[in-house]
Amino acid sequence: MFNRKKQPPIKSLISHGSQLEGNFGFAEGLRIDGALKGNITGLPTAPSMLVISESASVAGAIVADHIIINGRVNGPVHARDILELQPKARIVGDVSYKSLEMHRGAVVQGRLSPLVAPVVEDEKPTLKLAANNH
Repeated sequence: MFNRKKQPPIKSLISHGSQLEGNFGFAEGLRIDGALKGNITGLPTAPSMLVISESASVAGAIVADHIIINGRVNGPVHARDILELQPKARIVGDVSYKSLEMHRGAVVQGRLSPLVAPVVEDEKPTLKLAANNH
């Protein structure tokens, strides 16, 4: 209806009290309420959505299409499409995104880098100056 893409369903959960170590790849949706030490990657085979809740902490690089953060992240964050930083988000690391929504209270200690689509320059017509003949 409002030109919004349908979000992938959350099919995986790392629950509160859980602690995982190692790299983690996921398809579609993942919600983290616990702690994860390692890189998290949304697989490029389908749209991916990652939710890091208020109680969650992640130490490692994050890559996904749509990322919502309200917890702690220590590492770089790369949102291929949308990054939402909710009020209790705390990120130590560089952040790249196509679209950013940042709520009051969210903190990023690092660089914010928008992903800009390469601009294809059309060939410009050659300008010809009219000669001033007297």
